[in-house]
Order: sequence, then C-alpha cells, then structure tokens
Amino acid sequence: MRLRELISPILFKNVIGQDDVEIINVTADSRQVGPGSLFLALRGYTVDGHEYVEQAARAGAAAVVVEDAIEGISAPQVIVPDTRAVAAVLASVFYGHPSKEMKVIGVTGTNGKTTTTLLIDQILRDAGKRTGLIGTIMARIGDEEIPMANTTPDVLDLQQLFYRMREVGTEYPITEVSSHALDLKRSAGTDYHIAIFTNLTQDHLDFHGSMEAYRQAKGKLFARLGNTYRDEAHSNKLAVLNADDPASECFRDLTTAQVITYGIDQPADVRALDVVVEAAGVSFNVESRFGRERFALQLTGKFNVYNALAAMSACLAEGISLAEIKRSLESISGVNGRFETVQAGQDFTVIVDYSHTPDSLENAMKTVREFAKRKVFCVVGCGGDRDRTKRPLMAQIAVSYSDLAILTSDNPRTEDPDLILDDMEAGVSDAAGRYVRITDRAEAIRFAVAQAEAGDVIMIAGKGHETYQIIGKTKSHFDDREIAQLAIRGAK
Repeated sequence: MRLRELISPILFKNVIGQDDVEIINVTADSRQVGPGSLFLALRGYTVDGHEYVEQAARAGAAAVVVEDAIEGISAPQVIVPDTRAVAAVLASVFYGHPSKEMKVIGVTGTNGKTTTTLLIDQILRDAGKRTGLIGTIMARIGDEEIPMANTTPDVLDLQQLFYRMREVGTEYPITEVSSHALDLKRSAGTDYHIAIFTNLTQDHLDFHGSMEAYRQAKGKLFARLGNTYRDEAHSNKLAVLNADDPASECFRDLTTAQVITYGIDQPADVRALDVVVEAAGVSFNVESRFGRERFALQLTGKFNVYNALAAMSACLAEGISLAEIKRSLESISGVNGRFETVQAGQDFTVIVDYSHTPDSLENAMKTVREFAKRKVFCVVGCGGDRDRTKRPLMAQIAVSYSDLAILTSDNPRTEDPDLILDDMEAGVSDAAGRYVRITDRAEAIRFAVAQAEAGDVIMIAGKGHETYQIIGKTKSHFDDREIAQLAIRGAK
C-alpha cells in the first residue's frame, strides 16, 4: 500500500517528503522496523516513541508518523496532532478493516473477563462456529496460541490479530477489553458486534484516579457499539449487562444497541435461581426468555454463575439453544489459574486463583468458606507500582475469611516489598494472631502447606495463571502451582 493511500483518511496532516513510498508494515516498535516500514512515534507513560525516530530511520523506515518534525532524517514524515489517535486509523486501513467482516465479541469488567471469554469460546466451538481468542492468558488464531503481554494488545497488534483471524476464516473473535485499552484507544477502530459487562469493583485507580473515571472508561465499549440497526436480529449489535451491578444502568444509557440482561438477585432476561455451591462445582436453575434448564457446572463459586450467565446470554442471542449451551458449559472442567486446584496426593485442598482485586478475593474466599470443613489459610500479596488503596482492603478480606492469612509478595516490581506489606498490614493492625508476614512468596506458600492438616483449604491468591515474578525490573520464572506441588511433596 502506498503511503498516500494509507494516510488519506487522516483529516489533519502535513507531509514532509514523498508520499508515494510503498508501505509493507506498520509498527510502533523501532526494533521491528525494516525497509518498507511505517514507524509510528507514540507517546507513552514511560517511553516516548519520538526518541526512537532516528533509529527507525536508520533501520530503513519508509516513512514516520510524528507529532513534531524531526531534524536530520531523510525518511518522509507525516506530522499529525495526536499519533495515538491516528494509529487506530492507520491500523484499521492498513489491515483492511478486518473486524467489520467478523462478529467481534468484547468482554469488559473488573473480574471474570478471561473465564467469560473462554466459556463463550467453548459454546461457540461446540456449535460449529470458527472462533478466535484475545485475552490475558493468550491469543488463539485457528489452532495457533500466542502469548500475550497485555489483556488487550496495542491497536496495531490488535488489528493485525483480527487480520490474521479473518485470513483463516474466523467468524467470532472473542476478546477481553480492558479499561486501559479503552482509555488509550487500543480498541479504537474495532467494530464490536456484542459487548459484555461482567462487573465493576475497585481496581486500577492508580491509572484512572477514581471509580467514576474507571466506570466511564468501561462505558466507552458500549457507547462504541454504533447508532444503526439491521434487518435481522442476529445481525444487530447487542449489549449484555449484569442486572445485579449498578453500573449497568449507566451503560444501558450509553448504548443504542439492544440490551439483554443476566443476573441472580435482580429480575433479568437470563436469571439463575436456587444456586447451590459445593467444592466440586455449582448448580443452578436458569429461567430465561429462551427457556428453562438446570445446570450443574464443574466450576464452582457464585462468581462463576455470573460468568456462565454472561456467556450464555451472548450465545442465546446468537441463536444457540439453551440445551446446547448446557452441554457445553457442563463439559468444562476448569480454567487455567482460575480457582484451579493443585493435586499432589495431599489430604487437604490447595487452590490457586487470579483474585487480585478486593472483590475477586472476597468472592473466592466466600466460595471457599461455603465448602470448607476445617481451617482456611489464605496466601495473598499486592502488586508493586499499582493501586495502593486496595492493599489494606485485600489484607482485611484475607483475614476476615481465613483462620490464618499469610501476607506476602506479588510482583513487587520497583517497590520495596516490605513497604507494600506495611500498606497491607495497616488494614489489619487490630487482628493480631490472625495473620503473619512472609515477604518471600515461595516461603509463604511453603509455610501455608506446612500448617495444613487433613480437610483444610489453602487459597493462594493473586497470580493465578502467571508463570513469573517481577522483582525490580527483572522477570523470573515463578508458578504458584509448581511451588505448591513441590512444598506438598517435600512435606510428605
């Protein structure tokens, strides 16, 4: 594609140099630049791409997109007011607007995004649909799995993933959509077919500043569903909203799409009743406009009822029957790092869960308390360089729902881990004897295992599927499940 053609949709621009050069790829990573590349200089929080323009030019960039002209480079320069906003336009044009040719499903919310996308994926695949996945754990294109660094990739990578999905015949890309992605325009240019809201609880206040701003960021997904309608029901945009979460009313006001609601406590289009939570799974009745069924999932916890209802609602709207959905959901034995049990021949229960917000931790611990027969231990930490206000809350929840909480590290990054624990401990200063501090996470897990007796439950919270620990700026291999298994075997 010629540069002139690629930049033609941009209203305000100034081109220095030739605009008829051939562009064979578009990137914001100077390390990926080669002959024929268009390099976008994006301004980030820690890195300004303008500092790498000369490096990109030396690597053979065919042209660069910048906010200010760069002296001393020969490559053509496209000067625009906001490179981040323009990036979405360029990515969509370069890859041929791939999302418009598929039914993209976007899931947003504080908790449950990963599980909900995986449940939708299973239902649709069982129904014979060709799906793709983009989320926290990985992206999947056809049968190829790709590791992911962010819940939602940057706008260039996202559109490239959609392009590759379209090329292999994907019908339904199923994506997690983070609040960061919505605020930073990573998802701009994506034509969403269905937008799903799971819940809104405290998280990312270090980035958004307030719960109101956090809610507004989530709301952008529903506002971007568009303002038009088509003749067939399954072709129209849809918002799937949690009737039990107050934020849903805001999102209903923001969208012109048709709405389907799900819930447990409040009346909803798809509602779960008579919920029974057990260690082996959760069962419930579904009452809906689409029929009635009794579900018995191998997943457990009330939070997984919500995840199942969200997935169910979207798939019902796509014409899949309740009976088909029941068969799919009941076949799922677990989700990587989400309330995942660790087995090494022990006579007590060990659970690893990605609960890293106050709400998700409370949900997980409430579930444990519903089936625990004896003592409950909770190993929990809080990430460094992240929202400090949730640290005392996390500690309070761990202490409230366990017989002994073990406060420890969880990706301290550039913060002193002991200072993070100080923040956590401030929330439980009146709970002497109900918690211990062990800075080293592996040691904390070993300690919990050493305390456990037959019938006890250990919850290892925070990291879930993650297989690394970030200390300083160094990322090292670390898997809660592996550490727990080694500790169990060593204790025998």
